[in-house]
Amino acid sequence: MKIWGHRGAYSSAPENTLSAFQLAAQMGADGVELDIQLTRDGEIVVIHDETVDRTSNGQGWVKDFTLSEIKKLNFNKRGIAEPLHMEVPTLAEVLELLKPTSLTVNIELKTGVVYYEGIERQALQLVDQYGMADRVVWSSFNHYSVQKIKQLEPSAGTALLCGGGILVTGEQCEKVGAEALHPHVKMLRYPALAEDCRKRGILIRTWTVNSDEELELAMNLGVDTVIVNRIDWAKGVLAHGN
Repeated sequence: MKIWGHRGAYSSAPENTLSAFQLAAQMGADGVELDIQLTRDGEIVVIHDETVDRTSNGQGWVKDFTLSEIKKLNFNKRGIAEPLHMEVPTLAEVLELLKPTSLTVNIELKTGVVYYEGIERQALQLVDQYGMADRVVWSSFNHYSVQKIKQLEPSAGTALLCGGGILVTGEQCEKVGAEALHPHVKMLRYPALAEDCRKRGILIRTWTVNSDEELELAMNLGVDTVIVNRIDWAKGVLAHGN
């Protein structure tokens, strides 16, 4: 079972920063998950929320900032790591950082609240420029975005996200051509889900696994990948289990 760092090394560095992704690589994660959105001037930035309020010292919607404006904000709001001032990274900066590693990069398209026109094509082209297409998995709660990725690049690895009590099935993955389902860990408590995906050859990569009980459940169900906040903890538990 593989371990991917949720927004990088979430528990040890500010989420979705270059420091978080660097640390995830150093901790020996198999991959990282990140989120992308567009600035007002059409640049792809790596940030989870549609606003900057929670993770930075600024306020407002990501879509309303230019890249130069959003780069002035401090995304190490809580000062949990060095350096004390951290910028929001562009997707290009993250790919540049991770290219020398062997990490898989799960790029979540944040198009559920704000639909960023053309973000799928733009992101695909950027990944292709870095020669990392075979290491990237595209996911989204917006199934139209996943379909768009497949239309633009049929060989792209894709996954449907599900959470918040809304169950997505293996059959739905098949309909959009997604090879994987990324359910919230609580969704694994529906026993038919893993069985259905297994029958259809759909991989399961579950998020966010935070307890020994959840990790054991994922192992027992034969989940392909766990997306975690604490990479070192997950590695320790798996090593002990083996």
